[in-house]
Amino acid sequence: MPSENNQKFININPFNAFLWTFRRNENDVINLYDALSSLMQISTGSNMLNFGYWNENTTNPYEAQTALCKTIANMSELESARNVLDVGSGFSEPAVIWKSEFPHIKISCLNVNPKQLSFASKVLKNNTSGKISSNSSEINLVNSTATKLPFANKSMDRIIALESAQHFKPFSEFVSECKRVLKDKGILSLAIPTLSGSTKSLEIFKLGILSFTWSSEHYNLENVQKMVLDVGFDVVSTKLVGTDVYEPLADYYIKNREMLRSKILLQYSPYVEKILFNSLLKMRKVCENKTIDYVLLKCVLQ
Repeated sequence: MPSENNQKFININPFNAFLWTFRRNENDVINLYDALSSLMQISTGSNMLNFGYWNENTTNPYEAQTALCKTIANMSELESARNVLDVGSGFSEPAVIWKSEFPHIKISCLNVNPKQLSFASKVLKNNTSGKISSNSSEINLVNSTATKLPFANKSMDRIIALESAQHFKPFSEFVSECKRVLKDKGILSLAIPTLSGSTKSLEIFKLGILSFTWSSEHYNLENVQKMVLDVGFDVVSTKLVGTDVYEPLADYYIKNREMLRSKILLQYSPYVEKILFNSLLKMRKVCENKTIDYVLLKCVLQ
């Protein structure tokens, strides 16, 4: 649960946020996440920074986020892995979940954002949740960029990018690095928001206000698959789950808006909550009309 920043009021300059969103360089993404991470923590009640994977029995965002983490773990075949790399690891909460499920694995959490790594370090040091039964030192925190992975050739069994690869620029360099670092038959797993195949990058403004809060390169599935295949991976599984990601998250916020809004206003100005609310409405709409989707992609290195 979020705790450190609950009493800190966060001022966001709209002009700076505009620049962060439309330039989208590495520092811009860091600044945007530093500004909005607490908003995500408040809205979901957890330290995870993903949209979650919902079904008819899911009651809250944390359950959905945990379900997404476990879905990726199963897709990545973590039960037979030893060395796992989580690229774009956020606050490393997914790594805690994976380590609790598969105590034998060693996880490296790579993140370009030093503040998120600092937060993760404190959580791992305290280990107050009790989720990690074995040595938490086997979750290593690494400050680096996704396009220059500081690991030896063929040193990893699995690489996971859980709702982070949409920020990697250029994506092709990230995939090339994955090929170098993965062992033969290693698995690369992606959970990534995408545009539909018919939506061109210049049409991103169809997303309306959502383009403000979805700070990414807006890849479509065909481009992602092509870049992965070109490097030498086989795409063995592709699952489109947008209707189980975007729509139920928006519905949860709409249903609980008054409660969530009261918490958000302790840290943010009303206009930030209004942007969030309108973004979620837009997100639901563009998911329904198939402008956006959410892809779970399993790739095996040949």
